[in-house]
Amino acid sequence: MDNQHYYAVIMAGGVGSRFWPVSKSDFPKQFHDMLGTGKSLLQTTFERVSVIVPVQNILILTNERYRNLVAQQLPEITSEQILLEPAMRNTAPCILYAAMKIQQKDPKAVMLVAPSDHWIEDSQAFKKDVVKSFAYSSAMDALITLGIKPISPNTGYGYIQFDSENSVESFNKVIRFTEKPNFELAKSFLLQGNFLWNAGIFVWSVKAICEAFQRHQPALFSLFEFGKKSYNSSAEQAFIDRHYAESENISIDYAILEKAQNVWVLPASFDWNDLGTWGSLYDKLDKDKAQNAVVNARLSAENASGNIISTTSGKLVVIDGLSDFIVVETAESILIYPKSKEQNIKEVLSKVKNTYGTSYT
Repeated sequence: MDNQHYYAVIMAGGVGSRFWPVSKSDFPKQFHDMLGTGKSLLQTTFERVSVIVPVQNILILTNERYRNLVAQQLPEITSEQILLEPAMRNTAPCILYAAMKIQQKDPKAVMLVAPSDHWIEDSQAFKKDVVKSFAYSSAMDALITLGIKPISPNTGYGYIQFDSENSVESFNKVIRFTEKPNFELAKSFLLQGNFLWNAGIFVWSVKAICEAFQRHQPALFSLFEFGKKSYNSSAEQAFIDRHYAESENISIDYAILEKAQNVWVLPASFDWNDLGTWGSLYDKLDKDKAQNAVVNARLSAENASGNIISTTSGKLVVIDGLSDFIVVETAESILIYPKSKEQNIKEVLSKVKNTYGTSYT
């Protein structure tokens, strides 16, 4: 297939609250250089996708409050490629909006949907999997998700069960999706061997996904179908501003993938990390002999191991007798918190907001 029919939608509207205090509501983690590479996660994702999809065919889905951040970080794109959500309504409405906009322009299009804040090191393996999925989805009218081979019974991810007896060119028919399981259930999934982590990376033709919405979410489909004539015109944003908030707040998994019969999964050939917590970031950073990981800081440590230290550029951090902690400094806040309790940072953020207002959050 001609890559002029390749499109990508990068999801960049989340807040990333588990990365507080670096990730704040007015400057979320996807716009930060979380890995100390000199590029934000959004820029890294865009770079990876642009090797596959023509730059003019890449759309960025984000909240309207992040319009300027996207424009500053991605000067290669036009304002028409930034799709602005006037209200937060989860992933199904914004994906349908993007699919209909693309279909109005190119009925033969196939589209990749990818989060803006994931870590994928092997760009060539990612490209190979996406191009393979483009071809299969176009030929078979299939809805494809890329699954990650689990390396532990992680309870922070959703799981995809596939039919190992129903496989075509490494694509496996999906049996069911399971939202974040408890530890015992996650362990049983790994023992069964036919479960993958749900990475939230999807490939499908615009025809197949729009038909799926029409069949399984008729009210949502009708809402966005009503504005079809305005897409890719000066009237588009006015329609979205007026009607987007009427959408049901629902994820693409619940809305479509758990209901459709033509869902297939491809086990990804690339390493992946969703960078959802400070601990997951720690796993991907280089470490010193004491297993301390540092981002944008200089470290002087004694009797300290297993820590992740992140500061504003070039700060010197001196620690003694501290192990397995998150140490984060920003212009307004300092977080010193056990890695073992990182899932509680969302609750900490709520307490800070209730006590001190929104200036720190």
